[in-house]
Amino acid sequence: MSPPCLRCAAVRTLNLETAQRIGTVGSSLVGGAIGAWRASSHLTSPLTMATFRFPLAKLPAAVVGAVSGSQAGSRAAALFFTQKLPPGEGTPWLCVSCGHTFR
Repeated sequence: MSPPCLRCAAVRTLNLETAQRIGTVGSSLVGGAIGAWRASSHLTSPLTMATFRFPLAKLPAAVVGAVSGSQAGSRAAALFFTQKLPPGEGTPWLCVSCGHTFR
């Protein structure tokens, strides 16, 4: 059960540790997809869904792009949450009503 907000007494709060884990994984996935797409997007013909074939020669570049994009995405999420987490010990909470962070 989440505690009520210390500022507005609303009971709708979000556990920021869980949000940080979900945000880091999501940022890694999105960054990986963007990196793979950028590394392999220099195709010579226009893309259509009916004739799309991934060039296997660009697979190593797509993998390297995905890894670097994933690392950049997770780093960005980690920096965002370190700025938003309140100082102190215990579980950090975010009030959904007023945006106040507390432990």
